[in-house]
Amino acid sequence: MPRLFTALEIPRNAAMSLSLLRGGLPGARWIDVENYHITLRFIGDVDGRTADEVVDRLDRIDRPEFQLSLNGIGSFGSKKPHSIWAGVTPAPELFALQGEIERICQRIGLPPDPRKFVPHVTLARLKVSRVDEVVHYLSGRSDFQSLPFLVSRFVLLSSRDSVGGGPYLTEEVFPLHEPRSASSFSNRASQPEKIML
Repeated sequence: MPRLFTALEIPRNAAMSLSLLRGGLPGARWIDVENYHITLRFIGDVDGRTADEVVDRLDRIDRPEFQLSLNGIGSFGSKKPHSIWAGVTPAPELFALQGEIERICQRIGLPPDPRKFVPHVTLARLKVSRVDEVVHYLSGRSDFQSLPFLVSRFVLLSSRDSVGGGPYLTEEVFPLHEPRSASSFSNRASQPEKIML
C-alpha cells in the first residue's frame, strides 16, 4: 500500500519562483518542481479500508478558500541539517484546515501526529552538506517571498518512494468553497483571481 498524506499544491507561478532557489549547495538533492507541496498531515501506510474511511471523512470538510504566500527559507536539523525548506506566511484558515484533518485522522484510529505542524515546502534533502555550507546558502536567500496565491482545494497524495521527495500521485481532490459573502451584492471583481493549477 502506498504512503498517504494530505497536502496543498503549489501553483505554477509560485513553484517557478521556488525553482530559482535550486543550486548553490553541495550535497543537496533538489526536489522536482512538480513535487512541491505543503504537507498538512502524514497518514502513512494504511490498509484499503482505512484509506477509504479517510477519503470519506475528508470529503465532508466544508471550509472556505483562502490566500497563502511563501516567505523566507530555512533548514531542519540544526547540528546536522537534513533538509532545506521555504516558509509559509501564517494564515488562520490554513491552521484550521490542518487541525480538522488531524482530528479526523485521530477519530478513525490513527495515532496523533507527534510533530508540531510547521507549514513549509521542502526544497532539498541533504545527506552530506556541511553546516557552514548550509548557513552560507541560507544567508544569501533569506529574503525570498512569493506572490500570494489562492488555495481552492487540498489533495490526498501517495508516494512509494521510501526516501521522500516524490514522485507523488494525486489520489483524491477535495475542493474548498468560495467564502460566503456578508452581502449578496458583493462586488465579484474585488475577489482574488483563481490561479489554475
